[in-house]
Amino acid sequence: MNRLNILFVLCALILSVLAVSPPSFCKCTCFSNSTIIPLSTHDTTSTPSSDKPQTGGLPTTCASCNKAFCLDQRLPICKDATDKDVFTACFQRDSRKDQIVVLTFIATTVGLLGWAAVRKILEKRKEGATRIGDTQQGYIPVGGQ
Repeated sequence: MNRLNILFVLCALILSVLAVSPPSFCKCTCFSNSTIIPLSTHDTTSTPSSDKPQTGGLPTTCASCNKAFCLDQRLPICKDATDKDVFTACFQRDSRKDQIVVLTFIATTVGLLGWAAVRKILEKRKEGATRIGDTQQGYIPVGGQ
């Protein structure tokens, strides 16, 4: 029982380490075109677009995802856009914790279904072997005495 408790604590520790806050993104839509900008503490030089100003860091919360933020990025799709032409949306991707929970559920379900199928096949084989063994070992009396 002690090993089970240690295993449980170890799994909980691993899950808590992997449960980092999910990454946030700001979707900037200018006119009918849109682009997605990651919101993180990383430098903007790591982003693929070189047209963005070098501000030293991106905002980390969805509160920063607003029309002014999108216009400050100087995106090519937002050239000559005003506040009324810009729409924003902030969203987060699933965290690693969510992914682990979903994958564990799927793996457990598939494992249980697989075990049920294998068990049924083994039971049929055992039942078939028992029938063959019964007819070879004994005899059935045909008539009365």
